[in-house]
Amino acid sequence: MTISDNTRGLILAISSSLFIGTSFILKKKGLKRAAAAGTRAGFGGYAYLLEPLWWTGMITMIVGEVANFVAYIYAPAVLVTPLGVLSIIISALLAHFMLKERLQRLGVLGCISCIVGSVVIVIHAPQENMPASLQEIWMLATQPAFLVYVAATLSMVLALILHFEPRYGQTNILVYLGICSLMGSFTIVSIKAIGIAIKLTLEGISQVAYPQTWFFLSVAVICVVTQLNYLNKALDTFNTAIVSPIYYVMFTTMTIIASAIMFKDWAGQSGSDIVSAICGFITVLSGTIMLHVTREQEPVTMQGTVTWYNGEHIKTIEDGHYILLHDSEYLDSYSVLAKN
Repeated sequence: MTISDNTRGLILAISSSLFIGTSFILKKKGLKRAAAAGTRAGFGGYAYLLEPLWWTGMITMIVGEVANFVAYIYAPAVLVTPLGVLSIIISALLAHFMLKERLQRLGVLGCISCIVGSVVIVIHAPQENMPASLQEIWMLATQPAFLVYVAATLSMVLALILHFEPRYGQTNILVYLGICSLMGSFTIVSIKAIGIAIKLTLEGISQVAYPQTWFFLSVAVICVVTQLNYLNKALDTFNTAIVSPIYYVMFTTMTIIASAIMFKDWAGQSGSDIVSAICGFITVLSGTIMLHVTREQEPVTMQGTVTWYNGEHIKTIEDGHYILLHDSEYLDSYSVLAKN
């Protein structure tokens, strides 16, 4: 029995979600261990690079991303990218048991909605229109509509990095994840082009000598490194249950927009298929929102020490821990705290 390209892409996308969902938990636990021994990643620290558990999560994520990479060779981004919601379900379930981040009943309903939406997307996904050469991909990448998208996206990324991150990065999750998602749309488009180049090369039509191959490879590397850096900051600063669904929604939306503009994935699809796929995507988004609003937020850890005297007691908050000193301890304790 012959397996269609879409089916191959579907199997690879599901396998990818299993690995990536697990990697979120492993990396989060590694970041927590590293934070206990040094500066947190959210505050510019890189102690997590010495943490074996973080590297285990990174290797798991790489395996998942490789499977995801190959999935894009066989299936359109409109099919592969939304299936990333399965990684959210997996990370939510594992976080419930391993990180003690409670999953409530509405969150379970959110998981079910994500699965139903994913099934609808799979049923109505378009068939892949494989470009015949890398030159054809380059023509798609340099069409006016996609160039306008590139200019607008890069402008937003620069604004987020230079203006918004220093001011709001530690308090607004959309800053870090916005950078990840916007750069992620370029990552997927580049990986799609590289995957097609590899497939054509394996079929005997070598694409190695073309400069476009190396251009797309360079773009992919730059975007992946940027994504990992800001994703680590987001994971270290905010609750995993918040990071995963919001990142999925933003990343998937930007990827579908970029892919639709560049590859015209829905060209030739019937109106009913397009509407059904959009409804499936909205159902998935609704499920991720349910997961988000029903999960406990992680308490923010304050850095440094704050001390005050209310007339009866000295009170202090040191690195997020509240301490009450009675007035009998006032003279000795206050002199010690003042030195700090």
